[in-house]
Amino acid sequence: LHSFGGALGYLPSGLLADSFGNRGNLLMLTFWWVGLGYLLASWAPGFWSLAFLFALAGCGDAAWHPLATSILVQSDPQNRGQALGLHAIGGTLSAVIGPVIVGFLLVSMDWRETLHWLILPTLMVGVLFLWIRKWVPEQPHRKAFSKEDLQHLWKSWTKKRGLLIICLISSYHMSLVALMSMIPLYLREFHGLSSAMTGLAFGMMVLFGAFMQPLMGRFSDRAGRRRVIVFGIATAAVCAFMIPVLENFGLLSMIIIFLLVGVGLLEGIRSSVLAAAVEFTGSREGTTLGFAFTLMDGIGAFGALLAGWAAGIQFSHAFLLAGILCIFSLILCFSVSFVTPVRHTQSDKT
Repeated sequence: LHSFGGALGYLPSGLLADSFGNRGNLLMLTFWWVGLGYLLASWAPGFWSLAFLFALAGCGDAAWHPLATSILVQSDPQNRGQALGLHAIGGTLSAVIGPVIVGFLLVSMDWRETLHWLILPTLMVGVLFLWIRKWVPEQPHRKAFSKEDLQHLWKSWTKKRGLLIICLISSYHMSLVALMSMIPLYLREFHGLSSAMTGLAFGMMVLFGAFMQPLMGRFSDRAGRRRVIVFGIATAAVCAFMIPVLENFGLLSMIIIFLLVGVGLLEGIRSSVLAAAVEFTGSREGTTLGFAFTLMDGIGAFGALLAGWAAGIQFSHAFLLAGILCIFSLILCFSVSFVTPVRHTQSDKT
């Protein structure tokens, strides 16, 4: 339900990012939304009220991303990939460090008190944004969403090229989620690593991918989206297919290295994929990014479901499935053009 709430927040936030002038106020609102949502969740009397409030807080958390990323790609249109990659680092660091902090807090207090401590940084940043918001660039060409805009977006995404890009984004993220969802269980249950070693290995993979995003994004800004996306997906496919082979020889160290490279490069091209989506529509960056985030966290999440089904047959089958999804993504990548359309935003021309 938390993920579902997040998926609901992306597209409306993207629409607001493109039509609201003072985006600093919107960014400030997301911090208060998340903080107050989790604060209310800490007082929830039962499971369903807790789940609903977690979903509400997740919706506010998701709303931040289309707002922030649309500002970044408009501010530096020549380096969209790099800008999107830099944005990803902060969220990934919190996703890795956050559970560790929670673990320490839960040793000495219950989950309700833990939530109170966790929302403090969020609310503090919300207070700081009372001053920071004035430095956030305003929407350069604010325009309410019109029927023409909706028709343009609908036609763009429902044509052959748009549908291929939708399938590419979805299958790419399904392969990434399939890999990441099974790795901790695979290392812990199949290879018998301790919880600490499993967490360390998985954390290294996630962090490597996070720091690769701005680097690969910058490279795609210079060399082109297709080259970088193909390189990342193809390498990840090889790594995924190699896991069952290495497993037969009992080469755990090599398995971890191949998983590190596969996850790192597959996560590393995320910023390039998002930049390609923005360049496809050529306008309404916030809406486009909101739609892309929805695809990744919505349809892409089915990768975990499929990987769980494959692992139920045999653990190594989950990695074969991830490799097959990568191959499918490669086929789509070669089937679609990444050339920027004729229609541009004003920020693209500057």
